[in-house]
Amino acid sequence: MGATSHDEFRDFVAARRPTLLRAALLLTADRTEAEDLLQAALAKTYLAWDRIKDRTALDGYVRRAMVNINISWWRRRRLEEYPTDEMPDTPVADHTDRSELRDVLERLLDRLPARQRAYIRLRYYDDLTEAEIAHALGVSVGTVKSTVSRAMAKLREDADEEFAALD
Repeated sequence: MGATSHDEFRDFVAARRPTLLRAALLLTADRTEAEDLLQAALAKTYLAWDRIKDRTALDGYVRRAMVNINISWWRRRRLEEYPTDEMPDTPVADHTDRSELRDVLERLLDRLPARQRAYIRLRYYDDLTEAEIAHALGVSVGTVKSTVSRAMAKLREDADEEFAALD
């Protein structure tokens, strides 16, 4: 791999890492495993970098690599786990609190007007900057900032009400 290819790969990783890490997190549901998965997929991408002609398809290439690697890891783990009659000494982690919080957040997002919901998802789920959102939607950065600000205020207000109802 030449110096320019190496620089292109480094720039790609720097720009797309947060988004790709979120995709890996959706596949694994564990931050550490997601980081390992992304690293393995990027290593495969690095090895194939000069063979990838369509640079617009890089995200898809890395995502496909993550899916394939995750399936391989899952199969390997599945073969290494054996049932037992004895209970483990350490308690098993309870992840229901995270899923309940996610459900609450989804309900809160669903209450927002479509435009505000879209801006919040672009800003916090897709990790786009305000300038990137403005460019993508053809609006000013000020419009993005004010819309996100109003949406966050509404989410905070609704969240306070939601959690007060739970108590």
